[in-house]
Amino acid sequence: QVQLVESGGGLVQAGGSLRLSCAASGSRLSIDAMGWYRQAPGKQRELVATITSGGSTNYADSVKGRFTISRDNAKNTVYLQMNSLKPEDTTVYYCNCNARTSGSIRYRDYWGQGTQVTVSS
Repeated sequence: QVQLVESGGGLVQAGGSLRLSCAASGSRLSIDAMGWYRQAPGKQRELVATITSGGSTNYADSVKGRFTISRDNAKNTVYLQMNSLKPEDTTVYYCNCNARTSGSIRYRDYWGQGTQVTVSS
């Protein structure tokens, strides 16, 4: 199985910044896309940003220009740099990766436990 460990969440004032990290581990991992999603109370989980193995990125309209997703393939880690944070960014953020291990052929999605981001006004 692929395991994802998230870090970097916390409390920040509006206009501040946070950097989320998510490290994936597994037996001979091969990772395609990685990304961040968030889920507010009463809402379904939504895409924040994704990045392919080739470096192509995709962002939700609400975070374009403020958030930047990146990855370190050598560390099997994806990052989300969040700048100019707004109170509406407050929610739980989940790491995702599409990957396979040495014991599988087909890629599948894996999810982290989630990390809380709180932005005060």
